[in-house]
Amino acid sequence: MKRSELKQAVANLRQQKKTIVVTNGCFDILHSGHLRLLNNAKGLGNILIVGVNSDRSVSKLKGAKRPVVSEGERAEIIANLKAVDFVTIFDEDTAVELLKIIEPDIYVKGGDYNLENLPEAAAVESFGGTVKFIKLLARKSTTDLIDKIKALS
Repeated sequence: MKRSELKQAVANLRQQKKTIVVTNGCFDILHSGHLRLLNNAKGLGNILIVGVNSDRSVSKLKGAKRPVVSEGERAEIIANLKAVDFVTIFDEDTAVELLKIIEPDIYVKGGDYNLENLPEAAAVESFGGTVKFIKLLARKSTTDLIDKIKALS
């Protein structure tokens, strides 16, 4: 969904007094850790909006050989999960600009982050939102999956 459409959808949802939750990530090779994060995030409010990193931003964050799955495919997969209401792709290095547009009630990240190392925290707090962290599943990451696949060959 384009940002302009998302902004209008969020405005309509606010009029309905819905609690807006946002999370974001690369979601490259979806795994159970991603599903746990998304399901727990949805449980914190009425509407879950997911920002998916663009291919360019994933490469910058994870290295030149990533992503494994293209942004369009990742967004389509995420959009078809039961917990997810809206998906948008963002190209910036962080989700700060996306959060300024949506101004969610709650912003969710995995437990590998904290307020001190989360670049989006100040933006969320600036418009009165709350940051929540979801505990990660041990040894559940796309990098671990890629390493396991490499070991098979």
